[in-house]
Amino acid sequence: MKGITKIAVILTLVFGSIFLSCQKFDEYPLEPQITFDSFTLFVDTIVENDTMKVVTNRGVLAFFYTDGDGDLGLRSNDTLPPFNQGSPYYYNIIVHYYEKQDGEFVEVPIIDPDGNSTIINFNGRFPYLTPAGIHKAIKGVIQDTLPVNNPNSKYDTIKFRVYIYDRALNKSNEIETPEIPILKEVPVTF
Repeated sequence: MKGITKIAVILTLVFGSIFLSCQKFDEYPLEPQITFDSFTLFVDTIVENDTMKVVTNRGVLAFFYTDGDGDLGLRSNDTLPPFNQGSPYYYNIIVHYYEKQDGEFVEVPIIDPDGNSTIINFNGRFPYLTPAGIHKAIKGVIQDTLPVNNPNSKYDTIKFRVYIYDRALNKSNEIETPEIPILKEVPVTF
């Protein structure tokens, strides 16, 4: 009986190693690569003084990513250099906001609606995505909710340009959304 068990274990190991050696793993460049997927707008309803208005305040950007060594994302405690606040690598997703002004897209800072000189930052930090195991190549989708309505602007068409960094500080390619028309407080009548 012991001989049969040994043979079964040996055969399992042999066939298992053959299966694993035949299994194909995805390979990607070490630098992250991203491609635009979609941008979904959300319309909010506001009721003030018996008047209802609809406005577009936010949207969700979705994009595909690949990375050959899987070193994407940051943990909440990743705050030492080069990921410290104030460093260009504190944020690992960089988002630039553009408005269509007189037929041309212009990058504009958005000033806080209270009139302070604070510039609203669209950049963010997405979480640690590195898989366990020896094969680190990864792919997936990242979604980011972004404000879309600049309260200090009369313009109603925007777009975003986006890129990401991995933990080795490799910058991805840059993607751009299509033109995004937004609603600026449109009154609703019944």
